[in-house]
Amino acid sequence: MSKKQLNLFDLSMIVVSLVIGMGIFRTPVNAAARAGTPTIFFLAWGLGGLVALCGALTYAEIGSRYPVTGGYYKIFSVGYHPSLAFSINCIELISNAGSTALTGVVGAEYIGHFFYAGEVPPIFRGGVTAAAVGVFFVVNMLGLKMSSRVQNALTLIKLLLITLLLLSVFGMHPLPPAKAMVGAAATPAAPMNFFRALGFALVAASFSYGGYQQTINFGGDIKGASRTIPRGIGIGIAIIISLYLSLNLVYVHVIGFENLKTADSIAAQLMLHLFGPWGDAILRCLMFFSVLAYVNVSVMSNPRVMYAMSTEGLLPKAFRQTTKNHGVIVWSLAAFSATIVLSLVFTTTVDRIINYTIFLDSIAFVFSASTLFILRRRKMGEDRDIYRLKGYPFVPGFFVLAYASVTTSIAIGDPAAAGYCVLIFLFFFILYFLIRSRLKPAEPDATTEV
Repeated sequence: MSKKQLNLFDLSMIVVSLVIGMGIFRTPVNAAARAGTPTIFFLAWGLGGLVALCGALTYAEIGSRYPVTGGYYKIFSVGYHPSLAFSINCIELISNAGSTALTGVVGAEYIGHFFYAGEVPPIFRGGVTAAAVGVFFVVNMLGLKMSSRVQNALTLIKLLLITLLLLSVFGMHPLPPAKAMVGAAATPAAPMNFFRALGFALVAASFSYGGYQQTINFGGDIKGASRTIPRGIGIGIAIIISLYLSLNLVYVHVIGFENLKTADSIAAQLMLHLFGPWGDAILRCLMFFSVLAYVNVSVMSNPRVMYAMSTEGLLPKAFRQTTKNHGVIVWSLAAFSATIVLSLVFTTTVDRIINYTIFLDSIAFVFSASTLFILRRRKMGEDRDIYRLKGYPFVPGFFVLAYASVTTSIAIGDPAAAGYCVLIFLFFFILYFLIRSRLKPAEPDATTEV
């Protein structure tokens, strides 16, 4: 693999990019509709932030104790069994490739309106997305240091966008008339209604906080990983929680809570309030670069899971080959980039798969975070200076219970999605044993250069 190239700032920006995707510009509408009242709405976002903080601290110690390339795959393999690691991460790879493709299409649509008065043609959206993936493939082929510098610049643009949205609280331009409310949620009165509304609102908020767990995929690339990983995750998640809570306050203040429940393009409304007619053009440009930040960090992170699978013999040896000059895992990078482009052909199917795997994502959180108990019991990493989470076992225990509750809420709210997800998992579970019966195990951590 490559030399240790990522520092604290690089890792913090990766955390921010992995978490802040398109969700925060959409899920507040869903959360408001499900919450019914401002109290439950803000409680859900605050509780979601607390859960994310507990999760960040938990994965910080996991990454500190076991800093390896493709760490999110490895912790399942080491903590439980390679079959569980393979099944969950295969679905994650497909889901991540699909979500990257869909996010790229959304970004292309933002700039497409500069060229098309009506609907942006699919060929334009797909072409721009494929071109972006191609550019980032080349950038990542120049080495992790180069790709991290590009990532830092794109993340700063994303933070600029959010800063402008926060400043919209001082805007003076009028907003368009609000839509009439249809079937507005009533204020929950009974305790059961309160907790039910909170649970569903928390599900919506939780998905906007996810993504930081993939940071441990870079464990083998980080300078002083045992100390840098916890600090980078901590700084990144602190930035995210502060921005999310502040941005939701601005949404409610500028748009109004009742209007927020059915609002369209909430980010566009804030930019219109701040800049007037110029707001739409400014938003489209900044949104496009924000999308590029997500595409690049996905291209950076996911091939490392393929690399980890290859070291265990579950993928061909080529997936752990590295380039001589920059130490880039070239075939893993090429395969994942190609998967993103291929996903553009099946966007409708991929969109459904992503919805189904949200259920599995929550279960994966429960199992992956629980590996901290296993790593502690085995005293893994205690032969060096590592980060030890204060508040153990209560902090990781709270995180695990929170996502167990989210999993239950999803199963109750959408049993079909949960059922499909189980079937997809079983397919890859069986596939693992078929592959294992035909492939010779690879030598652990072996790498070759091309």
